[in-house]
Amino acid sequence: MGVVVSLRPAGVRTSPVVTSTSTVPTSAAGQATGAQPHTVPPVPHPRRSSARPAPRPAPLRLTIRGRVVVGVLTAVLVALPAFLGVWAARADAPRGPAQVEQHVVAPGETLWQIAVSIAGPTDDVRDVVGELVRLNGLPDSSLLAGQTIVVPVPG
Repeated sequence: MGVVVSLRPAGVRTSPVVTSTSTVPTSAAGQATGAQPHTVPPVPHPRRSSARPAPRPAPLRLTIRGRVVVGVLTAVLVALPAFLGVWAARADAPRGPAQVEQHVVAPGETLWQIAVSIAGPTDDVRDVVGELVRLNGLPDSSLLAGQTIVVPVPG
């Protein structure tokens, strides 16, 4: 008699299956004459059952201080984009017309030198050069002696 242990199907807890075979009578040709192996069906393990279902988590309950904190955080999160939007709009808003004066380019004078002379202490000279190019409709930053350009009044 042989013992065979089968594998469990996925997700099912069962006891091992024992298959027993008896001696099978054979004919002269070597073929079985009718005895079949006997298989014991799998027996599932009994599941533990509890008298009560699992407890549900309690609903969230806030104290008065907790409600105030949640309210303040909500108000800040709602108001923050509005404040940032106003600040960004103010930074990008076009300025009023700038006061300008005409400047005649001296021999050897460059747009960079003119920009340095009119730039404020916190201004980037590269930005001022770009503004002069845009303001005068110049194709690039090169100037000719005697050329008249428009320069913003510092201040």
